[in-house]
Amino acid sequence: MLEDCKTAQERWGGVHRLIDRWLEERRVMLVVFTELRQACEVDPEAIGKSQIDRFSELLMDYISAGHFEIYPQLREEARHFEDEAALALAGRLLERLEMSTAMVLDFDRDFSTPTRCQHFATRLPAWLQRLDRGLSERFSLEDQLIARLHAAHSPQLAPSAAPRATL
Repeated sequence: MLEDCKTAQERWGGVHRLIDRWLEERRVMLVVFTELRQACEVDPEAIGKSQIDRFSELLMDYISAGHFEIYPQLREEARHFEDEAALALAGRLLERLEMSTAMVLDFDRDFSTPTRCQHFATRLPAWLQRLDRGLSERFSLEDQLIARLHAAHSPQLAPSAAPRATL
């Protein structure tokens, strides 16, 4: 997508817009997550598959965008600037992100069918607490990636200006 850009501003500005869109997806997913947690506090067994599916789809889309769009672009930007320290940090952070990715895939599998949703309904509150912790760590790691691999190279953003979203 961004490989065809002609100038550095065009290319890295495109990365910035990609990140902005991704962080908006994070925000929307968190709103739905909060709604699901609130409903779960009332009666976890009354939560319908459609509500779980909505959250799960947003979560899977967010995770996929990170792995297949954002992280590769951030690494490419660091390569372009020959920022070996940033690339090394990215490798370490991406390894740590794999744990929450596995957790998200497990959640999606556990609630993938109406039968499984019904079977695991009593586990939903514990799952949401686990996701809360895992996603909070994930967002922190992703924000570090953005700060080190993108904001550090951007004349528009200072490294400390990387966005923060928490649960």
